[in-house]
Amino acid sequence: MTRSTKVALYCRVSTDDQSCERQVHDLEAFAKRAGHDIIGIFKETASGADDKRPERRKVLELARRREIGAVLVTELSRWGRSTSDLVGTLDELHGHGVSVLAQTGLSFDLATPSGKLMRTIMAGLAEFERNLIRQRVKSGLDAARARGIKLGRQAGHRPSDKKACKVRAHRAEGMSIRAISRHLQLSTATVQQILKRAAQTSEIAAAN
Repeated sequence: MTRSTKVALYCRVSTDDQSCERQVHDLEAFAKRAGHDIIGIFKETASGADDKRPERRKVLELARRREIGAVLVTELSRWGRSTSDLVGTLDELHGHGVSVLAQTGLSFDLATPSGKLMRTIMAGLAEFERNLIRQRVKSGLDAARARGIKLGRQAGHRPSDKKACKVRAHRAEGMSIRAISRHLQLSTATVQQILKRAAQTSEIAAAN
């Protein structure tokens, strides 16, 4: 990075009883030593898994407008929610010519060979994480099926099922599907599905 780069400081803590002040102090000193020009300090409280980060979105917006050349963080875990999130936002920032600089010494400038290498490593880790999650989900579903647990949305649990009785009643009164749809604020497709399920249930009952 060149001197006098315009930077944004991003600080995050996980709980309300924590403070960003230590991060701010360290990053201001970090920026001063490197000769960077701080144009904004963004602080927020959010857990690592929380995707509602308005302050981080403000930093990304600065990058989109090309008003900064780098984002300074004390450590990468302050910025990324997960490995895949980190890779995705690094790619987005790189598209705007913006790097992420960690006080720990890691520099994610994807225009450099070392930055590209780190991005490749992080992408591999993100894919590994996704595969582990898929395997755990599949294993859990298989175990549930083995215990006889029915998976998927069951009858009576669809939001539209709450209005199924009214749909059938209005249809029995001679109302058109379109009129029922307007009256109950359902799509015509949903009304048709409810009536189809009701007809199938009646056929099964008659057959028995």
